[in-house]
Amino acid sequence: MGYTTIWRSLSPRQLNFAIQLFSLICIFFEGYDQGVMGGVNAAPYYVTEVGIGEPDGTVTDTTHQGGIVSIYYLGCIFGCFAGGWLADRIGRINGLFIGSIFAAVGGALQAAIQSSDFMLVARVITGIGTGALTGITPVLVSETSSAQHRGGFLGYVFIANYLGISVAYWLSFGLAFINNGYSDIRWRFLLAFQCVPAILLVLFIKMLPDSPRYYASVGRNEEARDLLTRIREHKATPEEIEREYLEIVAMAQDSQPSSPIQFGKILVGRGGRPGANLGRRAWLCVWLQIMGSWTGITAVTAYSPVLLSQAGYSDLTQNGLAGGLNTIGIIGTIISAQIVDRIGRRMCLMLGALSLFIVEVVVSFTYPISRPSLTVVGRLRLRSLPAKPGQSLAVRARRRRNALPLQPRLRLDLGNSRLPHTDGDLPLGPARAG
Repeated sequence: MGYTTIWRSLSPRQLNFAIQLFSLICIFFEGYDQGVMGGVNAAPYYVTEVGIGEPDGTVTDTTHQGGIVSIYYLGCIFGCFAGGWLADRIGRINGLFIGSIFAAVGGALQAAIQSSDFMLVARVITGIGTGALTGITPVLVSETSSAQHRGGFLGYVFIANYLGISVAYWLSFGLAFINNGYSDIRWRFLLAFQCVPAILLVLFIKMLPDSPRYYASVGRNEEARDLLTRIREHKATPEEIEREYLEIVAMAQDSQPSSPIQFGKILVGRGGRPGANLGRRAWLCVWLQIMGSWTGITAVTAYSPVLLSQAGYSDLTQNGLAGGLNTIGIIGTIISAQIVDRIGRRMCLMLGALSLFIVEVVVSFTYPISRPSLTVVGRLRLRSLPAKPGQSLAVRARRRRNALPLQPRLRLDLGNSRLPHTDGDLPLGPARAG
């Protein structure tokens, strides 16, 4: 038995668990990589290393600081397109493997930076890896999960997103005690730690099988049937498995590999069969992601310490609050995973939007203009929990899969996972919060 066929020795439950586990690691890396720059930006030695401020950690060049943060997302956009293109041609697992190599190399380069230019290049490389992981992982989970539990499984996977963000901020909190925060290890260790999940993926992701849908799409129908039987036999009858297999094969016959060109055709309404309305549905998915980011979640993720510092909190308090605020997201995502298959994706999104609206109104009327620092903290604190069940990444990811047939799903994931993340990562992101 070879390295890439170890999965055949696993029971159905063990195999499903392994797929979920490595999907969690992929999304954990993505979450950690989003949150890590919040702690890094608060480290005085990093500020001087890249030349964006004073020795005491005061940032004087916010445009430069924001550029270092935001260029990562340019890499993510490219990684989403490239990763999706690869995933349709060499498989989901091989796509994740290549993405994890970029992630590991980029993380190591970030930890070893000696200048701002060095950091910019390292951030782009890491972004390419993260984009590939983020674009492919939800597709793999969706294609290996049963229809009845797909939303819940995606929800549990995206718990790892907030877990990664929280780990980044709590590590930053602990490292801030070393030499009162004035040490290279405070920020270099934060950047180096992201290599841990990336290396785990490089070493072990190839032990997993690809998805039945991918096997069917490349004509490996018997492998598709064998894998589908193995991952379903503990919770489905042979008749149900055979029915799903025939549906997969039928869909695969009409499918074609994804590409940025096909993605563009869908957006302008020229993709899919006549009458499918894929253009309208695609824009619905894209704007769902964009509006979710415009609520300010990316600003909170990337700049929590900066925002809390401007609110007047000490280094110790701001790092602790940043960790706590992002940890609350785990609770909201757990709630969404529990309810999304029960009350539906649309209802989750509507309830989340309503909760966020109520929170913003409460903050606006509760905190006086004369104390703007409290307004900043109030917004961060109050917005964290109520809106998470409906506005979580899991619900939005699942909603875009429901809105589209199988063939275009991966194409939409190419650009949809990272294009919207612009709200807090513009070059003047931190400055605007003041």
